[in-house]
Amino acid sequence: MKRLSLAFVFVCLTLTAFAQSSIKVNYKGAKPTVVDFAMAAFTDFNADDGEPGDRPWRGVEQALTRYRKGFPQEKGVKLTVDLKNGYILYEQDYDEDDYFCRMEICYWNESDGKHKLVAFNNTETFAEGRPVSTETHGLTFFRYNNATKRMVWTDAPGFRVEYLGTTYAMPRQGKDIVVTKWDDNGKPSRKTLKWNGKRFSY
Repeated sequence: MKRLSLAFVFVCLTLTAFAQSSIKVNYKGAKPTVVDFAMAAFTDFNADDGEPGDRPWRGVEQALTRYRKGFPQEKGVKLTVDLKNGYILYEQDYDEDDYFCRMEICYWNESDGKHKLVAFNNTETFAEGRPVSTETHGLTFFRYNNATKRMVWTDAPGFRVEYLGTTYAMPRQGKDIVVTKWDDNGKPSRKTLKWNGKRFSY
């Protein structure tokens, strides 16, 4: 099913394509913004994606392109770009399927002053408000080097990303990640991953 495959493809392509290569981040001004990180990654995603059809990052890339050009978003798409806090939220409502797609992008400045940690968090849920296990979401990290202006795929710093019945909420304000675990009855329980400038911990 299309709605069950998008994030799964996103995760697989990310792990295979970017574990072996780095991504050049082009930007204007003194330093890159969260939009620059996102567009650099999506351009690389598309370059390595030889299959036709929808991909979750294509919708975000199109929305960011419209944002940059000052165009309104397409029907069902809501895009929040917070340059000051380094945060993007893409939301798309699929009316025909009673289905909702959500992607967050953000970054952290590392304490060494030489790197940034960039996160892409893709969550797809049904209208009931809870995720479908495994194939509906994925959290991926990249590490950006200020000197080389390139970013590379990296493991989640300080914790292991879980997919079964677990979702992550990136910070628009503050620095910590909220982890939500869903039991079989759809009841959530939450914990917070604290950022210390280099890695996360509970």
